[in-house]
Amino acid sequence: MHIKKFKYVSTTQLVAALCLTVLTGCSSIPTMVPDMAMQPSHPVQLDGAHGPLTAQQSKAVLAKLKKNGDETNIFDKHLALETEIVGSPLVVGNKVELLVDGPTTYDAMFAAIENAKDHINMETFIIEDDEIGQRFAKQLISKQSSGVQVNLIYDSVGSISTPKEFFKPLKESGINVLEYNPINPLITRKGWQVNQRDHRKLLIVDGQVAFVGGINISSVYSSGSFGKSKATKNKQQWRDTHLRMAGPVVSEFQKLFIATWNQQKGDPLADKAYFPEPGNKGNEVVRAIGSSPEEPYSQMYVTLLSAINSAETQIFLTNAYFVPDPQLLAALKEAVQRGVDVRLLLPETTDSAMVFYASRSYYDELLSANVKIYERQDALLHAKTALIDGVWSTIGSTNLDWRSFVNNQEINAVMLGQDFGAQMQALFEKDLESSKLITLEAWRKRSIVARIKERTARLWARWL
Repeated sequence: MHIKKFKYVSTTQLVAALCLTVLTGCSSIPTMVPDMAMQPSHPVQLDGAHGPLTAQQSKAVLAKLKKNGDETNIFDKHLALETEIVGSPLVVGNKVELLVDGPTTYDAMFAAIENAKDHINMETFIIEDDEIGQRFAKQLISKQSSGVQVNLIYDSVGSISTPKEFFKPLKESGINVLEYNPINPLITRKGWQVNQRDHRKLLIVDGQVAFVGGINISSVYSSGSFGKSKATKNKQQWRDTHLRMAGPVVSEFQKLFIATWNQQKGDPLADKAYFPEPGNKGNEVVRAIGSSPEEPYSQMYVTLLSAINSAETQIFLTNAYFVPDPQLLAALKEAVQRGVDVRLLLPETTDSAMVFYASRSYYDELLSANVKIYERQDALLHAKTALIDGVWSTIGSTNLDWRSFVNNQEINAVMLGQDFGAQMQALFEKDLESSKLITLEAWRKRSIVARIKERTARLWARWL
């Protein structure tokens, strides 16, 4: 769900928020060296359950990852540089489960929360006072009452329609509740900027299990998007992707949660086992990437741009809000010129008209460059995923727009290897079965009204 979605917000509130956004101005995405992905300077370092692996161990893991992957040199061209840029390690020994749509994701989350023994750390852009929000609240209060410490971060703008009364029983039960960058000027913190939002979706249980992806806490996700049932007048189906992880990489996500808590000056966290002794849970290699507007550039943006510049066979991007900056646009077109199969899976319908038309304003340029564009039918596409060369995958909260790259806190997991890549490709192809291919010939026959809306929305691309 994007920052533009203000459910049940008064006109006065909306106008005030828009005015504040304009007054805060807009930062720029820094220009990256075009050939940066071709110049790694250090060997790739991997971490395991007990710290950094030896050079020989790292080499063996990478060799296994590259097995049957002769068509791409992405490991050699991209990974070392990514380590330097992002700083977070590639971590081996993880178990990763792909979660498709709300029902599957919520079932996995509720099961993890129910089994919590020590603590629950939750960070979300939106938590709504509806059936799903109430179910989470009830379960979190129950676990807090049983001695499990619950710490909750929610975004002030993302959850603007959620009444403060919703959070009262949470706080009274002993749950630590932290509002990210409150829009109420009476409770703002030093360094407050209304345009900086926490768009992350993160759940960590006992420091052992972590959930990351695009799904907020809201009943809009209550139905799947691949079933036979169609959306009703009052219930639009949503298509989203999430991830459940167990293993040493959970500690990296825990560090990101605690950093946000401290940066927002939350009350001191209770003394709990936030970093338990990790153990190997599987064979997946994962990197945790957290982006913050406090940093000079978006780490996820640079990581994705580096991967795209390294691609040799395919780039499959699924995204809810596609408003690319010039560098990303150029990288996609240049990839096609190298012979890479570039495909974008975008929504046919959206919860933000301005973003929808701004996104479509790029279609002609991309289609002319032979980028393939598909629009998901019969569901509101909200997923934010990428698959490159069949071996580099990412799932998270990051949209391909200026807001995500400049103003938002975002969080993603990057997975390496063909096994998980095969799952991602199968999901992408399944989505294509429910999607429409946009052709340049058909696109240029669209109405004058649509063209005007696109041009108008394009003017606001940096502020959306």
